[in-house]
Amino acid sequence: MDTELEPLADDLPAREVAQQFENRDLISAPVVDANRLLVGRITIDDVVDVIRDEAEHNLMSMAGLDEEEDIFAPVAASAKRRAVWLGINLLTALLAAQVVGLFESVIDQVVALAVLMPVVASMGGISGSQTLTLMIRGLALGQIGGGNTQSLLKKELAVAAINGVLWALVVAGIVLLWFRNPTLGAVIAIAMIINQLFAALSGFGIPLILRKLNIDPALAGSVVLTTITDVVGFFAFLGLGALVLL
Repeated sequence: MDTELEPLADDLPAREVAQQFENRDLISAPVVDANRLLVGRITIDDVVDVIRDEAEHNLMSMAGLDEEEDIFAPVAASAKRRAVWLGINLLTALLAAQVVGLFESVIDQVVALAVLMPVVASMGGISGSQTLTLMIRGLALGQIGGGNTQSLLKKELAVAAINGVLWALVVAGIVLLWFRNPTLGAVIAIAMIINQLFAALSGFGIPLILRKLNIDPALAGSVVLTTITDVVGFFAFLGLGALVLL
């Protein structure tokens, strides 16, 4: 008997068991009850099933689906499950459209704003999704806790600032060549930097907030993030455009 091997409690959640196997490079582990009496063992093949189920859950959740969804599920059941998140997405899209509507007169006078505003929102959405995905993965693996959240936030904001400045300069150069308007190039560059920073902050904070509210971050995170990056991106770009170009 290997008496130095730390056993696992019989009430330990499956996700934490998988983390123990990963962190300690276990192939099998003894399981004990509250009195430290041996009740059985867990082997690596059991843990592989847990990891596979967790990966499937995260993959399905990112699309607003659940494990009960199947490609061969009945039409009515599939439509009902998917309609909920499509409806939520519609509401968030209407919110972003309302922000655009606030600057209708500005867009009428500077048509280039309408052409370029999807660029600002799209770049912010991609950047935020990268941070969101890393955060969800880190939470699922137990890598994120109270001790490292502040340093991780600073790191993500620094990455967003660097990428924001880099791609803002690239886009500003393209706009300058396209529209021959340096002021418009400066406006979109500033708006992109602002949205990149908000996207990083949102991608970092949304999973933590949703987890505290007992809402699956993988299921709802992308919808909330898209709303924030669209609204902030449109408002920053069109607002700056209204102040500077008119």
